Amino acid sequence: MSESVQAEIDQLRGELRRHERLYYVLDQPEITDAEYDALMRRLQALESAHPEFAAPDSPTVRVGGAARDGFVKVDHSSPMLSLDNALNPGELAAFDQRAAELIAGDEFLYAAELKLDGLSMAVHYRDGLLHSAVTRGDGRTGEDVTENARTIRSLPLRVSASWPAFEVRGEVIMPKAAFERLNTERERGGLPLYANPRNSAAGSLRVLEPAITASRQLDFYAYLLLVEGKPAVESHWESLEQLSGMGFKVNVNRRRAASLAELQQFCDHWERQRDSLPYEIDGVVAKIDSIAQQEQLGFTAKAPRWAIAYKFPARQAETVVEAIDVQVGRTGVLTPVARLRPVTVSGVTVSNATLHNEEEIGRLGLMIGDTVVIERSGDVIPKVVAVKAQGVERRAFEIPKSCPVCGAPVMRVEGEVASRCLSTNCPARLKESVRWFASRSVMDIDGMGEVLVEQLVDKGLVRNVADIYSLTADQLQDLDRMGAKSAARIIAGIEASRSRPLPRLISGLGIAFVGERTAQLLAENMGSMDALMTATAEQLQSVPEVGPKVSESILRFFAEPHNRALIERLKAERLVMTHEMRRPATGPLAGKTIVLTGTLPTLSRERATELIEAAGGKVTGSVSKKTSVVVAGSDAGSKLEKATLLGIPVWDEETLLRSLES
Repeated sequence: MSESVQAEIDQLRGELRRHERLYYVLDQPEITDAEYDALMRRLQALESAHPEFAAPDSPTVRVGGAARDGFVKVDHSSPMLSLDNALNPGELAAFDQRAAELIAGDEFLYAAELKLDGLSMAVHYRDGLLHSAVTRGDGRTGEDVTENARTIRSLPLRVSASWPAFEVRGEVIMPKAAFERLNTERERGGLPLYANPRNSAAGSLRVLEPAITASRQLDFYAYLLLVEGKPAVESHWESLEQLSGMGFKVNVNRRRAASLAELQQFCDHWERQRDSLPYEIDGVVAKIDSIAQQEQLGFTAKAPRWAIAYKFPARQAETVVEAIDVQVGRTGVLTPVARLRPVTVSGVTVSNATLHNEEEIGRLGLMIGDTVVIERSGDVIPKVVAVKAQGVERRAFEIPKSCPVCGAPVMRVEGEVASRCLSTNCPARLKESVRWFASRSVMDIDGMGEVLVEQLVDKGLVRNVADIYSLTADQLQDLDRMGAKSAARIIAGIEASRSRPLPRLISGLGIAFVGERTAQLLAENMGSMDALMTATAEQLQSVPEVGPKVSESILRFFAEPHNRALIERLKAERLVMTHEMRRPATGPLAGKTIVLTGTLPTLSRERATELIEAAGGKVTGSVSKKTSVVVAGSDAGSKLEKATLLGIPVWDEETLLRSLES
């Protein structure tokens, strides 16, 4: 008996260590949180029942995974411990009872906060200035990500405080909108999609280029104030209030609870309302509010006895993939969609889930007939996250060689993950194109939603986006579920869209790899639609952030006669075709591309950037052959080394300030 128990314990420890490395170190999880928690709880139960098999290196007494190679490793001022979990009201009540017994009958309050689904980080300030930022790592040693953390706009670079040195701990997250925007851009670029905002936030904070972190629009929510590694004030609630007063972003969705009933009410409320939030949460963190009582309660080997994470039920389910169909998007991309045996997830019946592309299907090892794990997050389309079991009569899926809608040839460009229908007249592409063109972030035509677009295309009233401007109120009133008032509102929206600026129109054309940001840069640097249509590859690639792949896509789009004819029709409809060009930079640093690295003696990174840009220079986050100057302060790292190797001039702060006066 003892040998079989020892064998199971050893097997569980090995499996958990492997998943810890995949999750914490490599950002490549293979199992869900719920599955990981089940393995951990089984190991905890076995070790509790058989203390003779206890081991100092068991995952049950360990805080987290090891720090990742590629960053400087830094010891934390005090351990960043993980929390024990309560998976249901009964386990939360058991925690409450244990706390009450250990506090020996004294009254206590809870400070309850939403459990943000992100990456923990400790930020250190000296003399009111951000000095360093360190990821959680294994809880005792983390990774120095200071340069990346500085790009998070909700994280103050300067703070007025009573202490010469202090530490703020918090959670780095990627909001839902930023995550969806990132995946949309990656899909347009033919790149693999990220699985969820949590992994995206972790990956974005831990890339080697701060410019990439800056583009990801991360957010930082503070939750703990420390001085010399210890709580700075007398209660956790006071810590949150103090941080808010100091200018840190603190989650407003928090509550002080005087009883277990109040705490459970808070948990139940946010379990119901979690989809209304702009970020992902997976539960509620409850802490005994008094720091003195926290010290009285103390710690276990891996977690504090004064805090618990109340985890919401996983929004996942298992079902069978009965078929895989293909949808055609507005740029012609063919997207595989799993047709599922209907299953309920978070109260919603799910029968379809996106599979993104062929590479994703290959990564999952998925075939038709397999049992899969699906995940639903808010209003996001459900997705397949793992294959649970292979089907007995499983069948492989292949992207068709011809478009399933129009029959035109399908092509996969070398270097892309997506296959595309080559016909720009494909009806499926047209519907998606019209929906995109009319969407709020593009031409913002109020009332032109999916149902209306379906009818307009199916009835032949709209054969390309220019036909939108020929629609009349009478034509719209003849459509299903359309009255005179609705028709008038849509016509008014169409008229208003004529004055939308050129960047929106460029984005609305649906050119592959040209999203909102690239459209803005093209308009600012080209100045007109005519200039964009006639630009050479060299001219296009002179635009910031436009490389060979994007320029080739633009050239291919305007080489098509029907696309050029479309532009002429839009001109005739009096849409905006010009844009104010970005003025050539003037000043002593005009034309120079400058990289900042290290800590400057008197200038913050933010202030140095302002001065350089005011003098006509451009600040970027990475060193390349195009870099004119690297401005280096103390603790400069790899950027300084790369500048030296490339022979790029290196300035100190004094040289930078002198150059501003010349």
